[in-house]
Amino acid sequence: MAPDSDKRNFALREDGDESSVFSGGTPRQAALKAARRLDPADGEDEADPKEIRLREKGTHKVHIYEAWAWVEEAPDDKPDWMPGDITKGNVSKQGVEHLDEI
Repeated sequence: MAPDSDKRNFALREDGDESSVFSGGTPRQAALKAARRLDPADGEDEADPKEIRLREKGTHKVHIYEAWAWVEEAPDDKPDWMPGDITKGNVSKQGVEHLDEI
């Protein structure tokens, strides 16, 4: 895992508003964290992909992903504190957009 100094911050953009910030060494790591906040489906096959846009803080780059989330049963070797059902997420990169203004 990357040291904290290698982490980058990405703001989730919704209608021009940046409501949440996710960090990760790569844009995909931040997008996976954001995907888990979506309304989860009962299974990955039933999940409805949604577009998420993440602007890298300090830049004018917006990373565009198709993201989806679903609920599945936790693994048998899960720690005691973990619930029986967990939310999983996945993303597919659609491209990068460059903003004129932030």
